Amino acid sequence: MKIVITGCAGFIGTNLAKKLIELGHQVVGIDNFLDNYSSEIKEVNAKFLNDLGVSLYRADLSVDDVSEKIIDVDYIFHLAAQPGLSKTVSFDDYVKNNIIATHKMLKASRKIKNLKLFVYGSTSSIYGLNVDGDETTTPQPASNYGVTKLAAEQLVLSYYRQYNLPVCSLRLFSVYGPRERPEKLYPQLINSILYNSEFNLFEGSLNHSRSYTYIDDIIDGMILVMNQTEKVLGEIFNIGSDVEYLNKDTISIVEELMKEKTRIIIKSRRPGDQLHTRANIEKARKILGYDPKVTIREGLQKEINWFRELRQKNSNVFID
Repeated sequence: MKIVITGCAGFIGTNLAKKLIELGHQVVGIDNFLDNYSSEIKEVNAKFLNDLGVSLYRADLSVDDVSEKIIDVDYIFHLAAQPGLSKTVSFDDYVKNNIIATHKMLKASRKIKNLKLFVYGSTSSIYGLNVDGDETTTPQPASNYGVTKLAAEQLVLSYYRQYNLPVCSLRLFSVYGPRERPEKLYPQLINSILYNSEFNLFEGSLNHSRSYTYIDDIIDGMILVMNQTEKVLGEIFNIGSDVEYLNKDTISIVEELMKEKTRIIIKSRRPGDQLHTRANIEKARKILGYDPKVTIREGLQKEINWFRELRQKNSNVFID
């Protein structure tokens, strides 16, 4: 199969591309190399993708017409987005990269004659500050990120309702693992111990809880959707772990695994930060057979090992 991944040079995109190549598929990647973190990281990811055999195109989906690049594909995983919570990112940027880019991608997708499925990479942030309901729970986003991702998700689903475009949406929960963005909690924590530096943490976040989900379990959910197209059309699925952990407890796990303590520096509270998330994955279990398997200790050990290997290679590119 020929599969397009937007946001392919990012954390989830690179891991999905690797898995699809291993399964024997042809992968076309599209990425605008957004400078929300070090451009050097995405350049490293681009080399990784090229070495895998991915055809990678640099394009801004909010501006560029990619119709010719995707005209004969079977599946699309639309993962490109303006991610996370940031005081320095304008609302206009969230709108441009999350809503307008998605709209243009949908318009281009309508031209594909034999498209089997358009998979939208959504987020648990659309639910709001406290998350434990199923897919029918009323969304209450509390950030520009969550608001624009929800708008884009509904735009995707509208193309199914209006044009019968084959789509589904996956609401992903707190993904972690190798190639994770450097500003996220675990890369910062692991690097603070490896390089004996301070670990910055937002006020109150020690007691926030998350459904931390290892990247391989997220990718497994995506593959299940791709392989069961007839079951997922027009549907929304929570994809994540249904086990939640307090941040302070997972920080302790990392310290235990690395046999070192970090030096925590508390920063001002971050507006829009989720207080509690637990993925209700009963729908994905029942319909897709989804069953996340990697425990938090196993996943964190794998991420620690990956960062240690980078350090042995004298590569600090994934340090923010």
